[in-house]
Amino acid sequence: MEALLEHFPKLTEQQIAQFEQLGPLYREWNDKINVISRKDIDQLYPHHILHALAIPQVVKFRTGAKILDLGTGGGLPGIPLAILYPNVQFTLIDGTRKKIKVVQEIIDAIGLENAEAKHVRAEELKDRFDFVVCRAVASLDKLVPWTQRLLKREERHALPNGLLTLKGGDLKSEIKALGKGHYVELFPITDYFKMDYYIEKYVVYVQG
Repeated sequence: MEALLEHFPKLTEQQIAQFEQLGPLYREWNDKINVISRKDIDQLYPHHILHALAIPQVVKFRTGAKILDLGTGGGLPGIPLAILYPNVQFTLIDGTRKKIKVVQEIIDAIGLENAEAKHVRAEELKDRFDFVVCRAVASLDKLVPWTQRLLKREERHALPNGLLTLKGGDLKSEIKALGKGHYVELFPITDYFKMDYYIEKYVVYVQG
């Protein structure tokens, strides 16, 4: 929690309480279903919660926005983002039913009223969103076709509607595989969080 409070000093008491509950909840569920790497569960806040919150360093979601967390796994980045933005609506989807059950249990346990978890595939969704967010789900050439039709035409943010994905390493080949017609920008997370863990980790923004 220390790193979280250091970077987000304006959290309300309710938000702090919700973030504090995540530690024991993830530990409890991880003993039953492996939603966070067991060797990394002790680093939940600096490596997972804070990682999710690199996205708001790139774009601040406006009140009333709708955000899709695609392939949410254990609820990342969607749950931390939903805590940070109580006036934004988050839909968290995954194709693995047992993981979605965990995500919904955590949402309910911390009283997160602006988030819902669904066991559904992206191609089955009918809704439209301002942004699609995800973390280590697939390569960009797969993610972009999955997400393009899910984006609203109406734009209300500093960045045009698009995909925001958390990725690491050398991404040149992934970006090249997208072909022309897509705008891609990499935002190094070390610009925001000065930790060795975030070296060569990025928020990747794709429009078009």
